[in-house]
Amino acid sequence: MTQVLDKPVQLGTPTVAERTARRRALLEWIAIHSLGIAAALFFTLPFVFVVLTSLMSDQQALTRDLVPDTWEWGNYTKVFDTPGFLTWWKNTLIYAGLGTVLTVVSSVPVAYALAKFRFRGRNLSLMLVISMMMLPPQVIIIPMYLFWAKQLDLSGTLWPLIIPMAFGDAFSIFLLRQFLTTIPNEYLDAARVDGCGELRTLLKVVLPMAKPGIAAVALFQFFYAWNDYFGPQIYASENPGAWTLSYGLESFKGAHHTDWNLTMAATVLVMAPVIVVFFFAQKAFVEGVTLTGVKG
Repeated sequence: MTQVLDKPVQLGTPTVAERTARRRALLEWIAIHSLGIAAALFFTLPFVFVVLTSLMSDQQALTRDLVPDTWEWGNYTKVFDTPGFLTWWKNTLIYAGLGTVLTVVSSVPVAYALAKFRFRGRNLSLMLVISMMMLPPQVIIIPMYLFWAKQLDLSGTLWPLIIPMAFGDAFSIFLLRQFLTTIPNEYLDAARVDGCGELRTLLKVVLPMAKPGIAAVALFQFFYAWNDYFGPQIYASENPGAWTLSYGLESFKGAHHTDWNLTMAATVLVMAPVIVVFFFAQKAFVEGVTLTGVKG
């Protein structure tokens, strides 16, 4: 009888190429997560610094200490007791809330027409919208101020900032137009066959499908108006009763002394609503921004 002895075979032994690929994948994983952690710290640490400083005493806020010796929660109460602070809150809510509604309502029909209608001059109209996006607002601020302040006598109010939003915003129109082009025309044709006019098609078919894009535009506009400093400075600086939160923060800076703990506490109160709104709406926001780039 002949006995054949086979050499043992090692199964599962990675080759040199496999080990190199695994090592490269591990290094890429480490690099990506390291960059992500570094970016998160870069954006988070300033906010942590503001929160910690807001809980310090007036004297400690001027030192290099990073952690409060005593947690001064009363600083937030002092901020609310500041004359006019609640009025600034009301003005900011009106400016951001009403401005957002007006921008969305006025921009959707224009974006719908540019995305789905075929008419002479459509491309020219789109180019005009894009050109308005490239025009810095500082370029036209002087004639706009003369118009609102001298002709309409609306200086010292926020109406020069709110009323123009009822006529659309170039960035909002462009963003919505990009999103609406991703909606298949077959849905619109089916609605028209069923007897829907253009307005009903817009309200019943387009708007429900455009919720992510509308949410993105609304959040962009809300954040812009909530944080706007330049506009209130130009039109409302002469009337403290029309100040917004972003402009009212300047009042915490004195001529000879600045209460940095109260300034930081007020800053936290200004940032908190924006952070909360984005936290709950980030899914719709990201989806809307992502889908606007799917089709040109």
